[in-house]
Amino acid sequence: MRRFPTPIHNVMAALSKLPGVGPKTALRYTFSLLRMSPHDLDMIGRAIANLQNVITCSECFAYTETPICDICTDKRRQENVLCVVAESRDIATIEATDAFNGKYFVLGGKLNPVEGDTPEALNVEALIKKLEADPKIKEVILAFSPDVHGETTIMYLTRRIKQFGTKTTRLARGLPMGADIEYTDEVTLGDALLGRRDT
Repeated sequence: MRRFPTPIHNVMAALSKLPGVGPKTALRYTFSLLRMSPHDLDMIGRAIANLQNVITCSECFAYTETPICDICTDKRRQENVLCVVAESRDIATIEATDAFNGKYFVLGGKLNPVEGDTPEALNVEALIKKLEADPKIKEVILAFSPDVHGETTIMYLTRRIKQFGTKTTRLARGLPMGADIEYTDEVTLGDALLGRRDT
């Protein structure tokens, strides 16, 4: 492989850490950056650096800039329904449907012991403590992608949550098997939320 100047090589190595970015894509992105003006490069660099200001909400573990996120502090939202999602980005997808007005909880992934995603590595115990401490929560929606790891997570959480007598529901099968919530259109996801059923 051709050797590039160190700055180019460093940017390629950094970009290769992103999911789905291999050496060729990293090289293409790097050369696109080289064609940008110094102003645009500086703007991109500052935007990336500002990600250091993002923290997780102490209530729901979603990404936010404040100790408690906007959704958790919104008094207009339903207090008795909690939607559990794998990642913080799933919240934006569900919010785009305008079909849900409750609160959220970010598990931090799906159960996948091979990759190290065990109950201890995720926010499972924090979820259980939240349900113990808040008897107002009458329904927990398990909003996970219907793949193998999503199904495993749903089954595990259903068993853990049943001890509280709290109703657990899942997204309706409007989502095809193997689909990813992040890439599902709003209409399909909205129908899935409205047609949810017991686990």
